[in-house]
Amino acid sequence: MADPIRDDLKVQSRTAILVSVPDSSRNLGKEQALDELKGLVKTAGVKVVGELVQMRGRPHPGTCLGKGKIVELKDLVDATGAELIIFDNNLSPGQGRHLEQETQRIIVDRSELILDIFATHARTAESRLQVELAQLQYTRTRLKRMWTHLERIEGGIGASRGPGEKQIETDRRIIDQRIDELKLRLAEVEVRRERMVRQRESHALVSLVGYTNAGKSTLMNALTGADVYVADQLFATLDTRTRKWTIPSWGDLLLSDTVGFVRDLPHSLIASFKSTLEEARQADLLLHVVDVSNPEAEEQAETVERVLDEIGVEVRNFILVLNKIDAVKDRGIVDVLRAKYAHAVTVSAITGEGLDKLGSLVGELLGQGYVEAEIVTSAGNGKLFAFLAEHAEVLSSEYVDSTATLRCRIARNILWKVNGEGTSVRLL
Repeated sequence: MADPIRDDLKVQSRTAILVSVPDSSRNLGKEQALDELKGLVKTAGVKVVGELVQMRGRPHPGTCLGKGKIVELKDLVDATGAELIIFDNNLSPGQGRHLEQETQRIIVDRSELILDIFATHARTAESRLQVELAQLQYTRTRLKRMWTHLERIEGGIGASRGPGEKQIETDRRIIDQRIDELKLRLAEVEVRRERMVRQRESHALVSLVGYTNAGKSTLMNALTGADVYVADQLFATLDTRTRKWTIPSWGDLLLSDTVGFVRDLPHSLIASFKSTLEEARQADLLLHVVDVSNPEAEEQAETVERVLDEIGVEVRNFILVLNKIDAVKDRGIVDVLRAKYAHAVTVSAITGEGLDKLGSLVGELLGQGYVEAEIVTSAGNGKLFAFLAEHAEVLSSEYVDSTATLRCRIARNILWKVNGEGTSVRLL
């Protein structure tokens, strides 16, 4: 029997059957069970030639699918000639191995598909390091059915598969060495990013977070006039971008756009992208963008909150931005989310509806932690001037003889550091 595993197979432009055993807690019907997976494979460039859904309490421990469905899957493979079988579930190494033996086709699970998409979309040196680390961590426990000769990662699902049995231990050592090297390099990146974020403390930082394809990049373009890449696909951008946003009620602030989240995001990928999400951890305010036209909007919002908690982002000061209000068909979802969250604003990044209201609310919430103060000090007080340049927004300054009078916007909790001999502070 021919070995179905081929070293040169890549996911792009290949034919695939989509399979799902939905989590019963999600209360999805068969018609919705593959919706998100279809979006993922579209982004990955896969041609879908068949679909199979099994509604059961939980996946079969050995093969994910029951015996009858495996027979049905094999018939579908024979009828379509599909090259890949892509599962919406995260499979154990054993499940994947058994399914490949049964179907004689390459089995791709949800995590592997997402990792491939990230590898395709990684543009910067940092994001490539992050994706490579996640791929290696995912692959290490799956060497028996995956790949060998791991000196190089070419990318693409199945691209690096091979028999591998004789070299599993050698490959595992290669993986471990490379993982250690990548972790060290990413730790250095994280230190540099933390330093960079701290250096921008002269402006308030607002960070966009949300489910992938919720419209974060489109919203950033609408608010800032930036030219951030936008595409109707999942994970269109992986790298954090920061732009200046001017709000009439506040002034200038920094708005950052982060990588989108998704249900069952691989844990190795979450860990790898922690440095990219530094802006979210350091932000004065989060804008949690939700595609309110999506029937699963509430579940997607909860998914984002779980991932944020997992990476150590304390979700305390945020606005729920109910985006794509122009495309909403069921207003009930809007009402549920507005009732659930203290600060929720309906907007359309496409039409501009609600953007002024969003800006006003951002200014109002940021203002709760900031005060405007008049600071009078010696014109030679360089140490204070340096502190204000780093930690406050200097709105105006006036010098008379040897006295400097500055009007600043500054966080209330660090105002006490300004007081000192020869310096007076008055709240405005």
